[in-house]
Amino acid sequence: MTEEKKNLIDEEEFIVNDLKTFERRLEKVREAQKQFASFTQEQVDKIFKEAALAANHKRVELAIKANEETDMGVTEDKVIKNNYAAEYTYNAYKNTQTCGVIEKDDVFGITKIAEPVGVIAAVIPTTNPTSTAIFKTLISLKTRNEIIISPHPTAKNSTIAASKIVLDAAVKAGAPKDIIAWVDQPSIELTAELMKEADLILATGGPGMVKSAYSSGKPAVGVGAGNVPAIIDESADYKTAVSSIILSKSFDNGMICASEQSVIVPEKDYKEILDEFTYRGAYVLKNDELDKFRKIILNEKGGLNNKIVGQSPHRLGKLAGVEIPEYSRIVIAQVEETNFSEPFAHEKLSPILAMYKYKTFEEAVYKAEHLVEQGGLGHTSSLYIDTLNCKYKLQKFIDTMKTCRIVVNTPSSQGGIGDLYNFKLAPSFTLGCGSWGGNSVSENVGVKHLINIKTVAERRENMLWFRAPEKVYFKKGCLPVAMKEFKDVMNKKKAFIVTDSFLYKNGYTKNITNQLDEMGIVHTTFFEVEPDPTLACAHKGAEAMKSFEPDLIIAVGGGSAMDAGKIMWVMYEHPEADFKDMAMTFMDIRKRVYTFPKMGEKSYFCAIATSAGTGSEVTPFAVITDQEEGIKYPLADYELLPNMAIVDADMMMDMPPRLTASSGIDALTHALEAYASIMRTEPADGLALQAGKTIFEYLPQAYKNGKTDAKAREKMAIASTMAGMAFANAFLGVCHSMAHKLGAFHHVQHGIANAMLITHVIKYNCAEAPVKMGTFSQYKYPDCVERYAEFAKFCGIKSGKDNRETVDNLIKAIEELRIKTGVPATIKEAGIDEKAFLDNLDAMTIQAFDDQCTGANPRYPLFEEIKNMYLDAYYGR
Repeated sequence: MTEEKKNLIDEEEFIVNDLKTFERRLEKVREAQKQFASFTQEQVDKIFKEAALAANHKRVELAIKANEETDMGVTEDKVIKNNYAAEYTYNAYKNTQTCGVIEKDDVFGITKIAEPVGVIAAVIPTTNPTSTAIFKTLISLKTRNEIIISPHPTAKNSTIAASKIVLDAAVKAGAPKDIIAWVDQPSIELTAELMKEADLILATGGPGMVKSAYSSGKPAVGVGAGNVPAIIDESADYKTAVSSIILSKSFDNGMICASEQSVIVPEKDYKEILDEFTYRGAYVLKNDELDKFRKIILNEKGGLNNKIVGQSPHRLGKLAGVEIPEYSRIVIAQVEETNFSEPFAHEKLSPILAMYKYKTFEEAVYKAEHLVEQGGLGHTSSLYIDTLNCKYKLQKFIDTMKTCRIVVNTPSSQGGIGDLYNFKLAPSFTLGCGSWGGNSVSENVGVKHLINIKTVAERRENMLWFRAPEKVYFKKGCLPVAMKEFKDVMNKKKAFIVTDSFLYKNGYTKNITNQLDEMGIVHTTFFEVEPDPTLACAHKGAEAMKSFEPDLIIAVGGGSAMDAGKIMWVMYEHPEADFKDMAMTFMDIRKRVYTFPKMGEKSYFCAIATSAGTGSEVTPFAVITDQEEGIKYPLADYELLPNMAIVDADMMMDMPPRLTASSGIDALTHALEAYASIMRTEPADGLALQAGKTIFEYLPQAYKNGKTDAKAREKMAIASTMAGMAFANAFLGVCHSMAHKLGAFHHVQHGIANAMLITHVIKYNCAEAPVKMGTFSQYKYPDCVERYAEFAKFCGIKSGKDNRETVDNLIKAIEELRIKTGVPATIKEAGIDEKAFLDNLDAMTIQAFDDQCTGANPRYPLFEEIKNMYLDAYYGR
């Protein structure tokens, strides 16, 4: 048996199903904790990081497992929760010192030393069986505590699976092998014994369980019930308020305890707001339907009916005997009574929202206060208001509400758990309710929990950015002039050229090597890059770089050569870097678990484009295929941004028509997706618009007369680079996610794949009441119809009688462009076998969902929606 095998987990030692096996396990656990308590900060941080990475890698698998086991919530939202639990927890505490001296003030003579608590008992709810397990195990590892998990009986398999993933990674990183444990067959007796024997209890669950934790005689950090009221003030932006509430309330079918349970709206604008809810996908119960729903909310004892928890509006309707369309996002009940005699006034843990009217703001606050006092003291309250001009109202709300989180202009679910809409509110799946809620802590659980803290979290937009290579040269004939800098300014000695065999054999690198010879720069050329570059190719090129030791890397070609060159660059400068960690999907590029290595310390990277489409010469992205797993990975990090880009139309004059067409429509897709992205910015918008206009005007000419039309070639070259700069900063969307996987599974050329998918994606994104919308603080409500119409008008496409018709004209214009350039209309027409396509459809769908580009799409896609778009694109529906 290898040493690594010895250190990993013996499954038999983990079976805890009665008091006797629990006592044996507890002995080993305490021994492990004593050992762990002596670890240094460096050791702990390594363990913490590796555990977070492991949990993040398995986010999709765990989400599917949790959904299948509990039959609650939305699988795709559980992916987000798992991702958030790993990524945001790590990001929040990666630099927090938890070992030894953590604060020292020589002037006042204060020293603070961190010591672990000991053994933590963690009770995990069925509503968040994997994400809460990830969160609690990670913060326990960061603080050198042992944790024993008590899962909910209906979700034990998924909770244990999540705990084991974290444990395996922690042990592999050096943690004691018994530092995380769990109860295999949870029972009331075993949970009570665990709480009795632990040093601290982390309790998340129902009121009965939390009360039991506080009655155990041991210190407990527990959370109370949430019954969140949301007031929409008459000064609020109603569209933002409604979209935010639906985003929150429909998230995982309303199972986050911080989600809105009631909305209180001004009587004078009641109909307008109700209509907006309906427009955005809410189903409003009619009179006779209200009583049918009242009967299913509570059980015979007056508590919450478990059958409604985490169920979709459609399934809730079936349970109540009400026909609710499958596309409905939430259910609204118009009621008046705020007492608990009204079932709709309770916490419902489902997408059911009570709706109340008010005549004055004072009345609204009174109703919100009463709802909280009925059940939800200390948890969370929400207000939508003009904070600049209505400060007195905001202050009244703050002063009145006995809640530890007061979220302002923010989706309550995502706002309450922290770090998504206000970046100083700590990310957590355990939200303390203070003494008001009978809890020992009043903040998002993380560090100190001895006093009540009232926290006001106003919505804030992310800081945005615009980044491009330090030098971008363009204009026909600019190549030799730009290259002079390699000698005159940089004094480079050795150049390594990365390209493909076609470009090499047809003399595309000759001008470059001649110039290098004139400057006395030694060079070699690697020309084995394939159309879909693989990791094997990148490794081979990196080995050649290692032998040659260049101080200058020149990638010559389209996206494939540049992508391969970027990966080789990383492998050359940082051979220790783990590719799968580099390829990990993130929600926010600034908060990812993996820190990309610093580039440019050995070699300067220059990208020279030979096709007008990918924009890779000015982007921080690279797409590479793992030939063993058959997965195409898009890497994204600004360290991958080339130092210099040279865009010379002389290098593109001989592009064949098919490549001209596919790369041109690829560039158009870049511009369209950047302009619709939830992360768009004004600088990127301008580039995207101008790129789109140029492509519509000059792509047909470049396709038809490319070899003789220098102007069209130059215009397309510049348009491609502008579109590249746009999406380098605004990111892309689900069209590219789907195109990546279509290429990986069926070898469809990337630009062709985008061309066959983009019009379907535009139609999909134009839903103004989508099931899910993208999560980014600057993206307030669905507006794709308006954005695409703006894009069309700027490009000179005929305006319709309204924005929707203008978008239809945009789709027609794209189809006409596709026809003019000979691109297939459907995936089937592209020659993809139907059986092979259908056999791989589910795998393509899941991988497209998990692609890095998906997160910036304005409409957050479900698995089934991606699958339907693939089918539409295949059959031309």
